Amino acid sequence: MTSRGVENFSNICNCNQALKFFPSNVAVFDVRRNNPLNRVRNGRAVPIVYPNDDGGFELDEGALRRILLGKDVANKPVVVVSVAGAFRKGKSFLLNFFLRYMRSEGKGDWLGCTSTPLEGFSWCGGIDRHTTGILLWDEVFLVTRTDGSQVAVLLMDTQGAFDTYTTVNDVATIFALSTMTSSVQVYNLSQNIQEDDLQHLQFFTEYGRMAQHGGSHAPFQKLVFLVRDWAHVSDAQHGAQGGQNILNKRLDTSGRDNELEILRRLIKSSFSELCCFLMPYPGRQVATGQPAEGCLPDMEDDFKHHLREFVESLLGNDKLVTKRINGTEVSCKEWVTYFSVRQISIQH
Repeated sequence: MTSRGVENFSNICNCNQALKFFPSNVAVFDVRRNNPLNRVRNGRAVPIVYPNDDGGFELDEGALRRILLGKDVANKPVVVVSVAGAFRKGKSFLLNFFLRYMRSEGKGDWLGCTSTPLEGFSWCGGIDRHTTGILLWDEVFLVTRTDGSQVAVLLMDTQGAFDTYTTVNDVATIFALSTMTSSVQVYNLSQNIQEDDLQHLQFFTEYGRMAQHGGSHAPFQKLVFLVRDWAHVSDAQHGAQGGQNILNKRLDTSGRDNELEILRRLIKSSFSELCCFLMPYPGRQVATGQPAEGCLPDMEDDFKHHLREFVESLLGNDKLVTKRINGTEVSCKEWVTYFSVRQISIQH
């Protein structure tokens, strides 16, 4: 990390600069389980952190408040599921299946009809970046857990890393902010967990570590390595168990030189939980975005099977992870404040 980057992020997390707002027509949607009358289908992805004209980012706190301060959700514990990683690797595509699961309440064949196009977060095939900043889906999903308590579930999309328009410091800022504010961060990778993937992760999380103020808990919560297009089935089978085996090998410190050992120890100490899931190739039509509708017939059967398994492992009623700060659950109202103090206004 450059000294300039360290100074910038430190200033962001501790400054009391006034926020700049822009008008936003954001509604709060209450999608309750077992109450179809309250289910709203016209939600949208709302930019809450967006690029400004000065080459940095700004926060739309007004949008956060409109989404999360409704009387039915403001005091509910919040679950924030975010997806981050390199650009053009299917993050928004994946989030739309999260959205489909939440809207169907996880019941029956929630993957949908064969002819149903994939809707929600905007996605497409191609080589250019598609998402910028940080987006939050403006439907808040109220879920009743097995103990009878309710939590509010949010879905977050992030700008892809390593495009040709964004600096490394800006990429680190987006990744760190989404990791700090989420309860589950999905680290979306292509084909394998490479050494540079671990180096990038450690670099990005160092930004976030600087915003933490001590405490006995790991600075971040659950990180899921999602390896897309995994082809090495002779080494590890698709799914969670194969993924955990690969992750254990990648993070093993035995026989590593000192630098590689330190990197792995830092990653392990940064998160309260680390796991991995290996996904098969989705099929040529999905991979190329032709056509860009995401209908089930475009996908390989093995991909659909493991997609179902992965989504349910994150969003099932008994799998949800609430956002915690120093071990204490955070409500939607508290999360707005927590996000706001990590305001982004980097000047280059």
